[in-house]
Amino acid sequence: MTLHLVKLCVGAVSIEDLAQWQKERLAEQRRAGLKPQICHTTYQSPKRQAELLDGGSLFWVIKGLICVRQRLVGFAEGRKDDGKPACRLLLDRTLIAVRPVPRRPFQGWRYLDGDAAPGDLRQGAGDSVAEMPPAMRKELAGLGLL
Repeated sequence: MTLHLVKLCVGAVSIEDLAQWQKERLAEQRRAGLKPQICHTTYQSPKRQAELLDGGSLFWVIKGLICVRQRLVGFAEGRKDDGKPACRLLLDRTLIAVRPVPRRPFQGWRYLDGDAAPGDLRQGAGDSVAEMPPAMRKELAGLGLL
C-alpha cells in the first residue's frame, strides 16, 4: 500500500500562491548557481522513507483543506535556518490538485495511508468538482458537501 505525508502549507492562501512561491525559489537557486530542486525542510526525518518513495506524495493543507499534492522523489540531509540538522523532502515540480478534504491544524507532518488520500481532480475529464472554481470547491468542502 502506498504511503504519503500530509503537511500544513503555512503562508500560502491557494494552490496558485504555492506554485508562485516555488517558482520564485527555483529562480533564486538558478541565480545562485545551484541545481534547482523543489524541497521542503523539516526537523523530523520520516522513518518509513522506502514506503514513501514507492509512489508516495506530500499532500499540502492550504487554509484548512488538503487540496494539492506533490510526488516525493527523495530525501536529503539539510539544515534549518538556525543551523540545526533537518531532513529535506525532495519533491517533483508538478502540483496536482486533489479533491478538497478538511484538515484541522497540526504541527509537523503526518503519515497518510493511500486508502485515506484524496483523489486527484481531472480537468476536462467530466469531473464536475474539477470544473468548479477553486473558491467554490473550498466553500463546499468546508461545509462538508464534497
